[in-house]
Amino acid sequence: MKLATIEQLQKVIDNSKSIVFFGGAGVSTESGIPDFRSVDGLYNQKYDYPPEEILSHTFFMKKTEEFYRFYRDKMLCLDKKPNKAHLKLAELERAGKLSAVVTQNIDGLHQAAGSRRVYELHGSVLRNYCRNCRKFYSAEFIKNSTGVPTCECGGIIKPDVVLYEEGLSDSVVTGALNAIQTADTLIIAGTSLTVYPAAGFIRYFRGDTVVLINRDSTPYDSQADLVFRGKVGEVLGELRV
Repeated sequence: MKLATIEQLQKVIDNSKSIVFFGGAGVSTESGIPDFRSVDGLYNQKYDYPPEEILSHTFFMKKTEEFYRFYRDKMLCLDKKPNKAHLKLAELERAGKLSAVVTQNIDGLHQAAGSRRVYELHGSVLRNYCRNCRKFYSAEFIKNSTGVPTCECGGIIKPDVVLYEEGLSDSVVTGALNAIQTADTLIIAGTSLTVYPAAGFIRYFRGDTVVLINRDSTPYDSQADLVFRGKVGEVLGELRV
């Protein structure tokens, strides 16, 4: 398979009127946020329990304090900043080229970079709610709390992230699928395309060009029009808007 060039991608961008970006953990690794499945990702570090188990609904309900010990340590990367990928996507949106970002990430870096239409499939660490009264709490509140964070009403606070065993938000899914279905170009980046149901979303694309940017090969490579091997920010950073 022949890899694409920046010149080919630039031509696609120039001719596109409605680009949708579908991104995974590889978009945020350049900001210093670890992914889950790479050699140095969270799944290959040692804890008392596997990260998949800790980040499940059952574990949150049964071992809430242990959940928060891991969550504060590994999931709340509040000092990280948007990288070249996030910034270029926001620039493309301002230029009227990009219609939406669909992300599997929960770090809020797309919005921090200036993107306005972002569908967060797995929620966000920046939003936290009391399970009892639904009062909102910031990520900083969670980070600075100890043990199990509780609301002033006494209820337990839960991050607005989709844990294992939990379903995706119907409204977010609907918005993301509508954006993908009406796009003329789909850029898929920083994802192994092995996490479902999110990976199945790309089958809804009916447009002209699929661009795939990832460090490693994916099951979708043969179906993409342009394929890049490398860091997302380095590829997108070369584009002119």
